Amino acid sequence: MKRLQGWGNPETDYPVPEPAKKFLFEVLGKPLTLKDAEPEQLIKKVPGSRLKPHLSISTDPLDRLAHARGQSTNDWVDMRDGLINSFPDGVAYPHDTEEVAELIDYAKKSGCHIIPYGGGSSVVGHLTPLSSDRPTLSVDMTHMHKVLEINDNDMTARIQCGASGPQLEGELNKAGYLLGHFPQSWEYSTLGGWIVTRSVGQQSYYYGRIEPLFAGGHLETAVGPMELPVIPKSAAGTDLKEWVLGSEARYGILTEATMRIRKLPEREKFYAAFFPNWEQGIKAEMEIAQRQIPVSMSRMSDAAETETTMQLSGEEKLVNFAKWGLNLIGQKEERVMLIYGVTGESAQTRFAKRQVMDVIHRHHGVPIDFYLGPAWIKKRFLTPYLRNTLWELGYSLDTFETSLPWSALTNYHAAVIPDLENALAYANEKVLAFSHISHIYTNGGSMYITYAYRRTADPLETLNRWQKIKAMVSERILEYGGTISHQHGVGVDHKPYLSKEKTPLGMQLIKNSIKTLDPQGIFNPGKLLDIED
Repeated sequence: MKRLQGWGNPETDYPVPEPAKKFLFEVLGKPLTLKDAEPEQLIKKVPGSRLKPHLSISTDPLDRLAHARGQSTNDWVDMRDGLINSFPDGVAYPHDTEEVAELIDYAKKSGCHIIPYGGGSSVVGHLTPLSSDRPTLSVDMTHMHKVLEINDNDMTARIQCGASGPQLEGELNKAGYLLGHFPQSWEYSTLGGWIVTRSVGQQSYYYGRIEPLFAGGHLETAVGPMELPVIPKSAAGTDLKEWVLGSEARYGILTEATMRIRKLPEREKFYAAFFPNWEQGIKAEMEIAQRQIPVSMSRMSDAAETETTMQLSGEEKLVNFAKWGLNLIGQKEERVMLIYGVTGESAQTRFAKRQVMDVIHRHHGVPIDFYLGPAWIKKRFLTPYLRNTLWELGYSLDTFETSLPWSALTNYHAAVIPDLENALAYANEKVLAFSHISHIYTNGGSMYITYAYRRTADPLETLNRWQKIKAMVSERILEYGGTISHQHGVGVDHKPYLSKEKTPLGMQLIKNSIKTLDPQGIFNPGKLLDIED
């Protein structure tokens, strides 16, 4: 079961404790009481289908509404404030590659667009149908969720690309394996979506990003099937898997993927530490990465996120006691928090823990071996639900994610956070902004910024403010040499900034490859980049 308006299971909530509400009121001001558009209102907006009848295609208005948007702020304003004005003309639910190929053939003959749909978790506009003379077919992949084969010798698994995180890990775990890819959207996002958007899991430092996990697969294109052979490594020209990674369904539909898997770990633990300030925390993160200490995860929150996390914990007495203790040893308002994990064989995890402890002590940190680490892992997939709660309270919450070299990261943080906090000063509004380093590499790290501001009575103004913030921060990212997307893909929201990162010649290469595999412009038009007719 999935919410029609908002994120996730309708029976799951992320309550905001009263001290946290007070904190938000003090920082952002008291919000307006606003209501979502009624689903019945939205269904009435769904026009008649323009698709030619097909036994495998549903034209039910509720089906079409449920597949019309993802989870970007733009999508939320459309779905929750009732501004939605474009819909797929039908929804198909294939069960295997043959049915996908048949639907592509139907699209070619009928002249419709195809938008592949997995878990609907896109936060950058991958799923929005174009307002076009051509009808749109949403191809929902979630009935293609089987683990088809596990190869014990090769340590690979062949999996249908509509499998969600719980589905594929559930089957792999039964056989003693796991993939180990745990994005925050893990509950609903799907294997195919991870691959074509270059997803990153929370424990990528140990298990790897999606790129090294993806060993091969089967792509159905408009000009025929493409097999991506499962070879450990090859020097035979360009690696075609690299073209599929990050392609955002512009080439076709990835129906099956062969993934590199691991044995279930013998031991896994999560811990915390506090550092006196951001600078010391960054130095510790950089040392962990450059010494290649085998942690499975390392997440450093800045002072604002550290405080916000404490406020949202709901453990007021414990938080006050922790603050008292940290203040006593000189860690005051500038303190930052590290959450890290160790995964693998017992000897390996003990070694990693000793190495991290050495880093913590040399950078004046305070290790915490109880509560905080286990509390984080318990709530790791609940965080998106906070967005539901805040929206209903009257606040809009969104994120930015990038990666930058270590040499630029601190300066970027120092510049962008004040800019973000003051981005709505023209309207006498404040923005709450905080960040963390979510993934580390020897030459840099990924910075994930979360921000919130008050919604307005006019949803178009709420959206206008989001757009102003989006443009300002995106320009800052490019100014400091970062990527416009570390883990969510490009979609529509990041598209205006892609050419600066890829260069004109790189953009032309991507366009040419899309035209080769999709000469009729069937697949997910308007996403990633625009292609002139």
